[in-house]
Amino acid sequence: MACADEPISYPTIGAQTVGLAVGPFFPIRVAPDQTSKLFGTAAMPSWSMTITDPIGSSLYRGQVSLGAELLAFGTSEPLTGYGVGITPKLQYTFVELDRLRPYIEGGGGPIWTDLGGRVPEQPGQFNFVVWGGAGCAWLLTPQWAINVGYRFVHISNGGTDTPNSGLNFGLPFAGLTYSIF
Repeated sequence: MACADEPISYPTIGAQTVGLAVGPFFPIRVAPDQTSKLFGTAAMPSWSMTITDPIGSSLYRGQVSLGAELLAFGTSEPLTGYGVGITPKLQYTFVELDRLRPYIEGGGGPIWTDLGGRVPEQPGQFNFVVWGGAGCAWLLTPQWAINVGYRFVHISNGGTDTPNSGLNFGLPFAGLTYSIF
């Protein structure tokens, strides 16, 4: 384990990170026709690669990573359902605070759920997911980090069917990542 006083360097371009984050989700209604109150849990295994050297200045100094993430979820209340999808992922990590690495991230892509026809917002099983959030990583060593964060997740059919009001979730999460240099 690295000494607590020893600074941790920035990842180099091409550094890869794999991780797993999990957390509960809860409904967020932003439109009157979003009536479902689905609660459940989600797991998000991911891979990313650093694609820039540090850019910006002062506290805004950071690096961009590009990757992919699997979103797997299960609802538990008021009905049982499942979903799985894959999204490209873009992340900006602020690197000036040494071991503390705040970040913002987002992604979107196709998702399959068995909620189609079972909730009023989802007429079909094939949908799209768009998400964005923020988090913070604490580097335990140059390779290992623990993460906590929050995401807003929107699932809809992208206008391919009606209705298309979609489902919205708040998703607090915690996870662990490993960086391969």
